[in-house]
Formats: sequence, C-alpha cells, structure tokens
Amino acid sequence: MKRRLPFQVKLFLSLVGFSCLLLALLGTILFHVIDRQQHRDLGQRARVQASQIALMPELAEKVASRDVQGIARIIQPLRNQSDASYIVIGDVHERRLYHSESPKLLYLPMIGGDNAEVLQGKTIISMRKGGIGVSLRSKAPLLNANNQVIGIVSVGYLTSYIANINSRLLWQAGLYGLLLLILLFIFSWMFTRNVKRQMFWLEPKDIAQLVLQQKALLEAMYEGIFAVNAEKQLILINRTARELLDIHQPEKDLIGKPLEEVIQTPPTFFTQSGMPENHSFHDQITVLNQRQVIVNRVPIELKPGAERGWVFSFRDKNDINTLSSQLSQVKRYADNLRIMRHEQLNWTATLAGLLQMQRYDDALRYIQAQSAGAQAVLDFVSTRFTSPALCGLLLGKFVSAREKGVELAFDPACQLSRIPASISETALMSVIGNLLDNAVDATQNAQQHSAPVELYISDRNQELLIEVADQGAGVDSALKPHIFEQGVSSKPSKVHEMAGSDHGIGLYLVAGYVHQASGSIEVTDNTPQGTIFSVFIPFPASV
Repeated sequence: MKRRLPFQVKLFLSLVGFSCLLLALLGTILFHVIDRQQHRDLGQRARVQASQIALMPELAEKVASRDVQGIARIIQPLRNQSDASYIVIGDVHERRLYHSESPKLLYLPMIGGDNAEVLQGKTIISMRKGGIGVSLRSKAPLLNANNQVIGIVSVGYLTSYIANINSRLLWQAGLYGLLLLILLFIFSWMFTRNVKRQMFWLEPKDIAQLVLQQKALLEAMYEGIFAVNAEKQLILINRTARELLDIHQPEKDLIGKPLEEVIQTPPTFFTQSGMPENHSFHDQITVLNQRQVIVNRVPIELKPGAERGWVFSFRDKNDINTLSSQLSQVKRYADNLRIMRHEQLNWTATLAGLLQMQRYDDALRYIQAQSAGAQAVLDFVSTRFTSPALCGLLLGKFVSAREKGVELAFDPACQLSRIPASISETALMSVIGNLLDNAVDATQNAQQHSAPVELYISDRNQELLIEVADQGAGVDSALKPHIFEQGVSSKPSKVHEMAGSDHGIGLYLVAGYVHQASGSIEVTDNTPQGTIFSVFIPFPASV
C-alpha cells in the first residue's frame, strides 16, 4: 500500500515549492528589468561620450586632413578614461580613421547600416553588429566650422560586456535570494508545525472523519444540543434542538448568529453575564420557547482555564415525566405478578396443609372453591382474547383489583381476535392498563365501592372499541376538557401523594397512544354515578 506523505510535510513542500517558483519568477522579471535599464543607461552614456568627442574642434581638423596619427593622439587619452568597449572615428565616406580596439580595421567601411541618419546631422543610439561584434552604440556627427558633417564618432558597449555587468548584479541578487529562501524554509517549517499543533497533530482526513462522525452523532442523538462561542454566537445546533425550540431555519442559516436572535428571551444562565465562570451544571430546569426543559452545560476549553464557549444539551421535561410514568406502569405490572404469586403461594400452602392432615375431602372442596371463579375468568379471557400479553394483563388486573376489594367484571360480549396495525401491542397494554387502574382507584375512593369495574373490548364493526366503566366519584365537568393533559388528574391531592410523582400521566399516555393510532376517546358520565371511558381505534382499510 502506497504510503502518503504527512500533512505537515506536504504543506511544507508546497510552501517551499511555491516560494521557489515565486523567487524564480521574480528573478526572471528582475533580470529583464536590469537588462533593460542597463541598455538604457549605457546607451545614454555612449550618446554623451560620442557627443562630447564630436564637439572637439581639433578632432574635426584632423578628420578633415585625414591625419590618422593625429586622431589617435587626441582620442587615445579619452579611450583610457572611458568604460566603453570601443571608440571609432570615421570620415564622411564611412571609412574608419580610428579604431581603439582593432587598428587593422582602419580605412575599412563602417558596417551596421545606421550611418545615414548620422550623416544628416542626427545623433542616434542603435544595437548593431560591428567589426568586433554586436554592441550597443551611439553615433554622433562630426561637424566643421561651417556646420558641415565631415565625419562620424561612434562609442559602443559590446553585448558581452553588458552581460558581464548583468551577471555580477544577478549573482549579488542570487545571494540575497538564497538567504531569503533559507529564511522561507525556516518560516515554512515553523508555520506548518504550528498549523499541525493547532490541528492537534491530526491529518486533514482524520479531522474530516471526526467532523462527519460528530455531525452524524449529533443528528442521531435524542437530546437537543447546541454550542456557543465566547462571543455568545451559535456555532453548532442539531436537528433535535431545532425541533424542541420550534426553529424552522436550517443549521447553515443559524451558525454565527447571536444566541438572543436564535432563542426567544433566553434565560440568564445562557448568556455569558449570568454564567458561573469555569463551572458546568447539570439537570437545571428552565423554560425555552414556552417549554420546560432540563438543561446541562459544559464549557469548551482549548486549554485549562481558557474557556472558548459552552455546549448545552437539553430534553423536554415532559419526555422525562412520560418515561417515568412508563417505568411506573411496568412496576405496577410487576406488583400485579407479585400479588398473583403471593396468592398462589397462600393457596398452595393451605392445600399442602390439608393434604398433610389427610383431609382429602376438604382439600378437594377447597380446590373446587378456589378454582371455580378463577378458572371461569381464565377460560373466558383465554377464549375471547387471542393476545397472550393481553390475557396476562387482564388476569393480573383481575387479581390486583380483587386484592383491593374491587371486582373487575368482563362484558360477556368481549372479543378481540386481532390488533389494529396502527397501534402496537405494548401501547394497547398501556391504554387498557391505565384505564383499568384509574377505574379501580376511582371505585376505591367512592364512599361505597361495592359496584364492579366493567370492561368491554370488541373488534367488531371495523374498529377496536374499549370501554371501561366505574361507579366512582366521576369527573368534574369543568375538568373533562383537560383530563388528558399532562399533570391534570381527577384524583384527590391525598391520592396524588400516595401515587407518587407520576399522577396526571396515565391518561396523558393513553391519549398519546390513541391519537398516534388515529383513534379517539370519549368521556361520559355513568349511571347512577361514575365515568365511562370509550376508546375507538379504526382498523386500516383493506386494499
């Protein structure tokens, strides 16, 4: 498997490569600028020298008389002081009368094709190939006393000379560039190391994987989560938090906004001024968007003592209460089983005593007496209801009610051969169990609770009908519209204290399960007193 270079090395090489490319480009531009400037400067220098030499009157006399020796005596001292590559003097016929570098070229024509303008009295600068090579040169007309052109003065710099000057300048610039490149190497390495440290020494692909994992984890969590930075701006919020806070904007539109703009009237401990410094808190109850929630807060610390923000997680308080109620219902089921077990143990102990005393006739009569009623209920329930879980629930509720002194009567027309697909078996158990518990409690609280609690379950007429009737104290007419709201109960406060913290939850759960199944609930008064709860859950239409 091919091993990839670490991010720090790739970033370092990228910075170094880019720096080298930038320096090379800068060097190329610098070379062209220097070369152009050198040509401009040397061209002007050659022009000045040629013009000054052409103004010498004694030189004009020697050129007019074609005195080669005399011309050499005049120009040679000037040549020794000049940095030009050569000085050439020619006559009006373009014949060389003096050449500082090559005397053998005397009397030969001046080449290059740039003499015509000079013979007309103009001073020029040109790049031409002469007798000793290509050069940058300036030519000036030599005039006599009558201002007539009698000769040509040429001063030039060979391109090899210019190249040597450029090379020296570039060599010096190269040394500075090398020093700069070394500094860039050091800076690049320190910069990449600092970047890697800021990334907690992780590779980009590892960071990308962590971000994707975090996003998936946050979206999968049932709790609402959001985070703010030190400036109280939102930096993270998951789907559950937006749903709980009734926020319809997508996450990308919320990131970076102040918390006060996202959450209407946030509590004081959500803002920095009300937060205890360097402390987290758990299970704090507050109100967010008219909803009670339980909040946890944890600070974001890049290093100990340096807070950079906070993470908040919260859940709807009603969900906690609902879960608590469901657990309490499971506990009641377990209590019912313990009651049945306790009764069975008592029955077995009595029977065993009779058998040990060899009172077989009494034991037989005792078995017949105990099993007559229970067997009838068992036979009825097992025959009329196909769900084993429902049979177990009803038998448990029957025994539990009898232990409390309340009779649970089953309507002879009961029948349940199937459960609607819109409600689960567990939810159905919760609906029936809560209604029976409320009816038994209402009967117990009545002044005379000799009347039984009646149960009717039927799956006829394309709907599941559940009716639970009691003859308790009934439900106040002002309370009926709110009886299925969480925390609302018709039980007396003393009963609430005995029931614990889950009062007002049972009917709330019943309503929730029924509405999820597209059903309905009716609450009517019983005769002569009490209440009848009727639940209607339709069966899905067959396709």
